[in-house]
Amino acid sequence: MESTETPTRPSMPLIGDPAPAFTAVTTQGEINFPSDYAGKWVILFSHPADFTPVCTTEFMTFASMADDFAALNTELVGLSVDSLYAHIAWLRKIQELEWNGLKNIEVKFPLIEDIRMEVSSLYGMIQPNQSNTQAVRAVFVIDPVGTVRTVLYYPLSTGRNFDEIMRIVVALQKADADGVATPADWQPGDDVIVPPPGSCGTAKERMENQTADQYCLDWFMCFRKES
Repeated sequence: MESTETPTRPSMPLIGDPAPAFTAVTTQGEINFPSDYAGKWVILFSHPADFTPVCTTEFMTFASMADDFAALNTELVGLSVDSLYAHIAWLRKIQELEWNGLKNIEVKFPLIEDIRMEVSSLYGMIQPNQSNTQAVRAVFVIDPVGTVRTVLYYPLSTGRNFDEIMRIVVALQKADADGVATPADWQPGDDVIVPPPGSCGTAKERMENQTADQYCLDWFMCFRKES
């Protein structure tokens, strides 16, 4: 007789949830997450394993962009299920490598040791249909009050697009600061979307009183010029 039990699925925080709290050992000392990062944006991301080629290119890229993220008040925190000593050995090796114009790369952001898979399980980074022993390439963008704002998952074989991760942070910060939304393929400096009107009267007013700085394609689709 076939089992009718539903396979256990990994749990994970969703957009809008508080980021699950944990204490962990990292290559930069112990961290209490997310309390140590209060007031900052954080990108918490996992990688499958140290000393693997895709992960190495990702860490070289992330480390090369660390100052750009810092300028956005954004900290980086990595994780894999390897040991602290494996992390240290791998990060030292990365400094000796040259790839895609990147060389002498020092990874200064913390890399979490998660041998017991406690943190990766807390964030749904272990997905059995991919691997029981490695974390998938997960990315969580967490805001300054510790709320999950973006969740991205990549398969083991696919390296992440780091320009897109940065674009997400910039777009979220823009939306929070100005109360707007960003259209498809938005880049900093592009026009933004203003919130839809809340009444028939407001919709009519918008269509009849467009300005040099704000224009509407229809009553529900209005943009504000940024340049």
